Amino acid sequence: MSKWQSERSIHEMLKDTPPIRESSDSITSGTEPKFPTSRSMPFPPAYVPPEVSHNGSAGTSTLLRTGSTKLESIRNWGVSTYKCTKQLLYEKLGKSSRTVDTELEAQIEMVRETQRKYSAVLRLSSSLAGQLALAFDTQRALGEAFADLAQKSPELQNQFLYNADTQRSLTRNGEVLLAALHFFNNSLNTLTNKTIEDTLLTIRQYESARVEYDAYRSELEAAGGGAGGAGGGGAGAPGGAGEAAVRAHRQLYERLRSDCAVKLQLLHDNRVKVMNKQLLLFHNAVSAYFSGNNVALEAAVRHFNIRAPAAPPPGPPPGPLARAAPRPAPWRLPRPLRSAPAPPRPRRIAPATVLVSRTSITLY
Repeated sequence: MSKWQSERSIHEMLKDTPPIRESSDSITSGTEPKFPTSRSMPFPPAYVPPEVSHNGSAGTSTLLRTGSTKLESIRNWGVSTYKCTKQLLYEKLGKSSRTVDTELEAQIEMVRETQRKYSAVLRLSSSLAGQLALAFDTQRALGEAFADLAQKSPELQNQFLYNADTQRSLTRNGEVLLAALHFFNNSLNTLTNKTIEDTLLTIRQYESARVEYDAYRSELEAAGGGAGGAGGGGAGAPGGAGEAAVRAHRQLYERLRSDCAVKLQLLHDNRVKVMNKQLLLFHNAVSAYFSGNNVALEAAVRHFNIRAPAAPPPGPPPGPLARAAPRPAPWRLPRPLRSAPAPPRPRRIAPATVLVSRTSITLY
């Protein structure tokens, strides 16, 4: 057999050999698999390139623009904070001038002092209300103790009942006084911590705008006063962006100054109106309670539309022992002691004369 014939026979043998997939199937055992897999199932590719939309460049530019805007705002905030801090430090050291509105500054200081004093009054009034509430709770418990003892002490039943009724009446009037004090405290708290605080918020914005305006103005004056452009161009360059920044901050400063003046005037009018009403309520309620005039106390509360606590329901009728017992006379103060009368002066006895046989004998 020649060499060519042997090579050809090898090629023919390879052609007659079944494929690898079919041979692997034929080698398996005789049992068929329970879950035959379908060879026609499509499999996803290992890597799918991302789809690139037609407006991808526009989205990228928007993202870059947003990032640059945030960076620009952060940079401006940092520069403004540095300038304001420098201006405040120079003002404290006396190296820089500041814009001053004398009349407005006096009003602002008065508002801050008023808030401090009103806060102190609010603390004291709240403390008074708390202490009175504890005292009224004690009186209520004392009245209940008197009423309980009245049922267990027949010989002192009427006296215990009188004291129990007195403590209940004092407790009732105390609850009305507490309602007036709570109304006063709530109104004063609203005025101090909301109305005045809102005005102080505008004042803080005005002061911040004043510092920014002075900072940019001082920088512009320093740059144009012989520095020779040492700070470079930009915000500090005279006649350019520096003047525009100074004008913008000056407009903001003037607008906030006018807002402060208006709010201070409105605050003054509102404060006078509210405190006039609340001080009248405080005076009428406290004086009526401590003078024992419960009619005037309820009238004062009713005048200011304050919801007073409801009156307690009448107690049960007294037992047969209490009805049978005679009602003693009301207790009165003892009469003052008078001075004791002076003892009677001894009478002087005149001397007696006895006549004995014409001889007079005087007996003393």
